[in-house]
Amino acid sequence: MKNFYALFIFLSQFISMSSQNENVHFSSFDGVIAIGYVNQGGFLNFTGPNIHATHKNSKFTLGMLPSLRFKRDIGTPKNALITPNLGIGFTYCIKTFAIQIPLYYNSKTHTEGGKWHLGLGVGLRLDKFKQKNKNDAKI
Repeated sequence: MKNFYALFIFLSQFISMSSQNENVHFSSFDGVIAIGYVNQGGFLNFTGPNIHATHKNSKFTLGMLPSLRFKRDIGTPKNALITPNLGIGFTYCIKTFAIQIPLYYNSKTHTEGGKWHLGLGVGLRLDKFKQKNKNDAKI
């Protein structure tokens, strides 16, 4: 057990040394809000957990898209007009403008098999609206 503690203390010195030059910024909001069209209906979504890369004024995101889908059901019985949904997709942002390509899955029903549907949306990059403030928290 002593060897484990000694190894932990030894390794923690390297971890703390390598992270001294990094700054962590906290922001009150981040991400993208988008509206678009998929599978004969609309959606409103926000970017959720994702992997992203930023280069100058561009941001490339691949991640989850928590959404509200709007689709009028003409069948009997009818589904609700607005339903929550989780999709995945790619978002490209330049400055404050965003273009999104989401994928949503419709479950199997007694009349139709389960299928992925590709959509297209446009939106706004929210973190570009944040004003620079000297009181932003930094670690």
